[in-house]
Amino acid sequence: MYPMQELRRIEREILARGRVDSDHLAALLLKLYSGGTVGRPAADFLVELHKRVQHLNPSFERLFYRAVRDHVLVNGRIEAAETAWLRPVLFADGAIKDEERKFLHELKGESQHACSEFDALYAEAMKMPQEQHTSG
Repeated sequence: MYPMQELRRIEREILARGRVDSDHLAALLLKLYSGGTVGRPAADFLVELHKRVQHLNPSFERLFYRAVRDHVLVNGRIEAAETAWLRPVLFADGAIKDEERKFLHELKGESQHACSEFDALYAEAMKMPQEQHTSG
């Protein structure tokens, strides 16, 4: 079975359960990195899956941000094409979540070179209001 076909099978199981279990995480990791890197089709798939999962858990969140980082950060560089892809991923809901802000900060720190488009995206995201957390 081709990696994308297998990813679609895993997706159907995840959506049927409403959550990503440990067996799904292992299978996703194997298929997302089947070519050694996370290519655009696999990254697009993961972004859509992340939007559709009802109950996100910390393990899936770590896998999600790791795979997105590995897709965007190629050879220590963040290029314009990857930044153009990343912008709608992060701004899909019109806001930047705390996890996304942290992700951008880490991505910037891990890059050896970031294009001016990424620097602008980073600056824009850091200026956006932080999430409001309530207690009680």
